[in-house]
Amino acid sequence: MRFEVSSTDLLKQLNIASGAINPNPVLPIMEDFLFDVVDNVLTITSTNLETTIVTQVDVTADENGIIAIPAKILLETLKALPEQPVTITVDENRGVKILSAFGVYKLSGDAADDFPNPPEEDDVETLSLPSRKIQKGIINTVFATSSDELRLAMTGVLIQIDFTKLHFVATDAHKLVKFTLGNLKTDIARSLIIPKKGLNLVRNAFSEECDVTISFNKANIFFSFGRTKIICRLIDAKYPEYSAVIPVDNPHEAMMNRKDFLSSLKRIAIYANKSTNQVLLNLAEKSMTISAQDLDFSNEATEQLNCNFTGEPMTIGFNAKFLAEMLAVLETDDIRLQLSTPSRAGILVPTEQDADENLLMLVMPVMMGN
Repeated sequence: MRFEVSSTDLLKQLNIASGAINPNPVLPIMEDFLFDVVDNVLTITSTNLETTIVTQVDVTADENGIIAIPAKILLETLKALPEQPVTITVDENRGVKILSAFGVYKLSGDAADDFPNPPEEDDVETLSLPSRKIQKGIINTVFATSSDELRLAMTGVLIQIDFTKLHFVATDAHKLVKFTLGNLKTDIARSLIIPKKGLNLVRNAFSEECDVTISFNKANIFFSFGRTKIICRLIDAKYPEYSAVIPVDNPHEAMMNRKDFLSSLKRIAIYANKSTNQVLLNLAEKSMTISAQDLDFSNEATEQLNCNFTGEPMTIGFNAKFLAEMLAVLETDDIRLQLSTPSRAGILVPTEQDADENLLMLVMPVMMGN
């Protein structure tokens, strides 16, 4: 087998595919890319069994062929080369030779037969969405997933398809995010839980605006866009009933500048108790006082921030780290903080949203005291 390809084009697709390669795989073959050349198209496959990535690049080939090539050494070689055509040849003993304008690089390939087969798209339901909407859904929720393997469902993002709406939901029991896309035209009603690692790979693989075909069955979800397909094995678990924790009646509302609130939180959090990260928000008509103290070290800090507050004055405690994570993901200049009582969850929402989008971020309070 012998083919020629642009080093830059090849590297671009390999960078996408490398996301599914784990440093310590279950099988040694999964440290490789599978190269399959058919009719001047090179199909590159990588997998860690949880996530599989299949992507394509045009090549000039004199024959078809298939080989598994160690990923690390191939990636490092191409990264170190400037843009140029490279020729890759494979002999009958699986010896791989890369020919560039600078010289020749030889490595040993592996048998393609040992490479795991990617999951098949059978019995799937399908819908299509713009990549920026999916990207927004992932960015807004993936940070709120849990890392506790004992709560398997919460380590992923729940995708609920409800005919005209699609909800992205993530929670770790301290914070919860729900991002809804409307105007969906589908006859599907399904719930799926997707691992966060796979979703991050999907998010990072979008280099430009495109339409994404999403197909799924009981075991896997398939994201197809451009010349790339990312397949994620679904988490087989029951997602907790989350809607009950979202307070419906929130008579107290503070509106403030997001960046000012975030900057203030970061400074005040330095003085908070390191185990609780608790900051107190004291809300009155025109201002919010943010304070923290760590009695163990006699550390204390207070700042005052402009805000429009409606409702009875109140003081509520939150984990500064969780609040800061949410504020960092939100995009609008101003945000609303909606509250009911100091012992119930606070809700953060952007002041402006697209007509077909709805974002709600919920954070549980930290009880008063240190």
